[in-house]
Amino acid sequence: MKQERKTIQSALKVNKGIAAPQSVNPYLKKGSVAPARDTSAASYCEAIKKGDISMLSRAITRTESRLEKDRKLAAEILEGCLPASGNSIRIGITGTPGVGKSTFIEALGLALVERKHKVAVLAIDPSSRISGGSILGDKTRMEKLAGHPQVFIRPSASSGVLGGVARRTKESILLCEAAGFDVIIVETVGVGQSEVEVKNLVDFFLLLLLPGAGDELQGIKRGIMEVADMIVINKADGENSDKANLAKSQIQQALRLFPPKENRWEVPVLLTSALYHQGVEAVWNKIEDYEQRMKKNGYFLRHRQGQERHAFYETIHQRIWSYFLDDEDVKKEIARLEESIGKGEISAFAAAGKLMEEVIIPRVKQGKI
Repeated sequence: MKQERKTIQSALKVNKGIAAPQSVNPYLKKGSVAPARDTSAASYCEAIKKGDISMLSRAITRTESRLEKDRKLAAEILEGCLPASGNSIRIGITGTPGVGKSTFIEALGLALVERKHKVAVLAIDPSSRISGGSILGDKTRMEKLAGHPQVFIRPSASSGVLGGVARRTKESILLCEAAGFDVIIVETVGVGQSEVEVKNLVDFFLLLLLPGAGDELQGIKRGIMEVADMIVINKADGENSDKANLAKSQIQQALRLFPPKENRWEVPVLLTSALYHQGVEAVWNKIEDYEQRMKKNGYFLRHRQGQERHAFYETIHQRIWSYFLDDEDVKKEIARLEESIGKGEISAFAAAGKLMEEVIIPRVKQGKI
């Protein structure tokens, strides 16, 4: 008598499937690794000028690094790329929270790539004062624009720097220009008095506002209004249309109270709905008009020359401070003075003077720093 086979009940079973596909990266086979890229300054410059986005990103990372070896390499890369830079229009965009900066930039960027422009967006995120990292760095923005081959988007943390810009935004602009991007957009973290610093980086400064901006004007610092080259009221659609037109009239009246600009440019106030791509073309037409007129009267070049002088002094200040902080005795004295300030034993002003007169200046004279 044949023994009956028992049927074993199991949740596991093997199904016939398809063959595993080949590895996407051939260098992963058999434990091999991809050949290392040349990381000399010359190789960076050559690749960037050819439009290599990977090397452009790595070069920007070098400029943002605080390591001395990266600083030296970044300086060499910048020098090598400098002759190929400068051929762009640099646009700074700021606005009140919720105004739709990212939506507006995406709409503007998409309109520009249709006109055969290459667009780089340097999006500056607020950063944590504790870690220095980007607070909003994980949010997905400008999804359609980011996927375009003619667009480069680089988010960076502001790292507590005033002006709503990242510490090395100037260098990032030059590198993007060397890579062939002819429109550079700098998106700043928000509106504040210190944010006028972005004017020292760009050719054209655009302020975004919301409909119903009458009350909002009270909270906007005069400095921001004075440096703006254009004011755009976004979300001017549907039920917001009447509010937007009223806001436009109020802003135009407010602008009449300001003294004339040095370049004699009359600040336009435009209405847009970035979500529905309305009015964005008119914004770009005005920017082109500004560029042509300022180049014709010489202001465009004078403004950039002034920016270079400003960058020169700012870099000196940053390098000197970093140089002092690398000295161990200075570090120890700063820590001791911080403790004394916390205990109320000395004021911050007196502590700063003490640090300079008793530590930094003597060590400089002795050649120890």
